[in-house]
Amino acid sequence: MAGREYTIFDTSVGRCGIAWGRTGIVGVRLPEAREMETRRRLLQQFPEAREVRPPVDVELAIEGIVALLRGEPCDLSDVPLDMTGVPPFNRRVYETVRLIPHGQTRTYAELAARLGASGAVHAVGQAINRNLFALVVPCHRTLASAGQTSGFAGNGGIVTKFRLLSIEGALAGRGPTLFDALLSVAPPRAPG
Repeated sequence: MAGREYTIFDTSVGRCGIAWGRTGIVGVRLPEAREMETRRRLLQQFPEAREVRPPVDVELAIEGIVALLRGEPCDLSDVPLDMTGVPPFNRRVYETVRLIPHGQTRTYAELAARLGASGAVHAVGQAINRNLFALVVPCHRTLASAGQTSGFAGNGGIVTKFRLLSIEGALAGRGPTLFDALLSVAPPRAPG
């Protein structure tokens, strides 16, 4: 689709990418190990996009993402998204996820119930896994079930999810800590 543009920008956790079209944001990439990889992955999703200076509305979205990654509460629910090609159920999931407040989490079952589709827990999880709008649709605030995290589609997987939740203070005083998460993915140590 013609008319898509992108930029790479600095945050406290690395260089993120954002792509947009005429009607809103089409994708947000969390940082990879190197900027070149972030750019490559963004262009895999949007091969026709060209790099330009962002317009004012996208710049405001970037400022919000940067603030969020610094741990500042930031409401990105009014950032316009272009969901052309996103299935209707996924759109409903994303709209519901965008309502989860900073520093809080919801389970897939809670989201399904809010959608009036309590039997669609798996479908909610699939939609979250396909989220192209990292942080703007804060899928890191979703849990497979209470006290149990699930995989995370973003770079770094579950460690990134815990890092984002830790930045927001969502793990303070309840559930596993970031340290616990890192221990659970660390390779086993050899005896002795």
